[in-house]
Order: sequence, then structure tokens, then C-alpha cells
Amino acid sequence: MGHFSNQPLIEPLALLHGEAARQAVAQGLAHWFAGGPHAYALARLIGQGQEGTIVPVAALPPAWEEAARRVSAAVPDAGLPPGPQVMGIINVTPDSFSDGGQHDRVETALARIKALHAAGCRVVDIGGESTRPGAPAVPAEAEWGRIGPVIRAVRACSALDDLHLSIDTRQAAVMDQALAAGATLINDVSALTHDPAARAVVARHGCPVMLMHMRGTPATMRAHTTYGDVAVDVVRELGQRVEEAVAAGIARTRILVDPGIGFAKTLEGNLTLLARLPLLANLGCRVVLGTSRKRMIGELGHEPDAAARDPGTIAASLPGMVFPGVVLRVHNATAMIQAMRVRQGLDQQ
Repeated sequence: MGHFSNQPLIEPLALLHGEAARQAVAQGLAHWFAGGPHAYALARLIGQGQEGTIVPVAALPPAWEEAARRVSAAVPDAGLPPGPQVMGIINVTPDSFSDGGQHDRVETALARIKALHAAGCRVVDIGGESTRPGAPAVPAEAEWGRIGPVIRAVRACSALDDLHLSIDTRQAAVMDQALAAGATLINDVSALTHDPAARAVVARHGCPVMLMHMRGTPATMRAHTTYGDVAVDVVRELGQRVEEAVAAGIARTRILVDPGIGFAKTLEGNLTLLARLPLLANLGCRVVLGTSRKRMIGELGHEPDAAARDPGTIAASLPGMVFPGVVLRVHNATAMIQAMRVRQGLDQQ
């Protein structure tokens, strides 16, 4: 592990927004969170033998001053449009857990992407390999055969010129071909650890990259769900992936981080992560949150049909709105955009 494994962390607590946040910051009772509009009045100290101590922000010990600066700072846009974004999901696979087989022809995939764009999506994530629990790996040639024609079709459509295309892949050869064909960013559920060549490809292209937290592989991750403190462990492990990416020549300002809801986590672990998302601000990167239609929502909402889990998806995604530039990755983008805009209005009050 690198230095991030032991540096002090701050968990922002007692979050405020709107006029209350502005007053509390002006009076020295709160610090801005990730550049605002939220602020936090209390901090849980993590590290340096202070595990779990809660202090007012005005009483932060000197060892946590650097962490406090990082948590308060606005994060880079990472090459994507500013402000909260909804990332639409399009799986050109026969076996994805929610929409497998629905968009595995170029015509249907392009029609779906045009609909997402019309709904307000400016980022769409295209996947050619299912990462559902237990999913088998797909050869790079087969994966590229699925997504390559879709990328070319999108880039041939002038009406979609402002659309950012994310490619959900773990394979360096697919990344390289996709970026050369006009993809904008890479979404790697293995955080560039699956393929030894992946970091070099991303560094060479200078593109944004989403690093997701996962242990094991989609086929084995259910055997890796034991943590000391799941929220702290995820932040520290993601921090290590960020450091490795930076060491490989990837600009920190191009990195987005995803806590990996549902990947090597139990139901309880997923709920803890969602309740403690502000810890991710210690990484200084834009946050991606993907809860869409996952097993957790089915268990809590008593809904066995993945396609019927959109209301629960909205509820599980809205905690991410504490981050002013959060990217919410969902299947039903139209519903999520409406919910996001309402939440933005409430946060201004």
C-alpha cells in the first residue's frame, strides 16, 4: 500500500446547505464541503490513533489540516461537463443483469443513445461485457465487436457531437480502440488493475478515467466482502488505485472515483457506504455513483424484477448529490434527471 493507507482522513458530519451553510461558514462554525453548496460543522477524525473522535471543525487538530483543505476544495471536472450529471447506461451485451439483449444491435443502441441525449444526458456509458456477479470474462475481440460499431455510429451523428462517450471495459486493447474511434473516457470496474497495459493506454490518450472500487473479479467478488470499516477501507483502497494511476502518468485532474456499490460488498456494507459517502472527498476526485437497479434495491424494496427498481435507484442515488459534480450512473436517465433537478432546487434553500 502507498502513503494513502495511513494518512489522516476526515469524515464530514452535520452537513448543512443553503443559507444555513453560508451563515455557519461565515461564523467559523462550518467548513465548505467539496467547494459547496454544502458545508459540514463536525468532523470524525480517522487515523493517528484518533479513530472515531468527533470534533467541531473549529477544533480540528493540526494533523488534520491538510485533510480539511482537501475535503473543502472544489474538485476538477475531469474533462466532463460541470455540475451534477446523469450518466445513462447502454449495455450492448446479451447477458447484463437488467438490460441484457435489449440493445445488442447498432440500430437499437443508437436509438437508445439518442433518447438519452434528448432527455438531457451528456454522458453515456457503453458496456460490452457484463460485470454482474458471477459473470464470465469476454475476449477483447468479442467485446470490441459489440461496442465498436456503436461508437462509430454515435460519432457519425452530428446531433450527438456534445455527447461524452464512456466505455465500460477492463481490457487495454478495447480501451485503445475505443478511444481512437471517438470514445471520451474509460470506466474500469477493476480500477486499471485487470489488464497490466491499461494504465499506459489511458496515460497515452490523456483521457478521463473512472476508477471503481472492487475486490477480486466479477466472478469472485462475493468472496471478498469482509472489511474492518467498509467506508474507510474503500476510501483507502481507492486512494491507492488513484496513486498508482498518477504514478503511471495519468493526471490526477482526469480521475473520477466510484465506491463500487454492489461490488464485493454485502447489503449492510452498501448501506454504510451510501450513508458515509462524504468520506470520498478525501480523495480530491470527482465522484461517480452507480446504484442503478442493483440487488441491494431489490432486497430493500422487495422487488425481484431488476427493471422495476427505478424508484429505489433514485432514492439510493440522491445521497451522491452532496457532491456538487457527482456523476449518477443509471438506466432510467429521464427519471433521475428530474429527481436531480428537484434536489438541486432544494439544496439552494
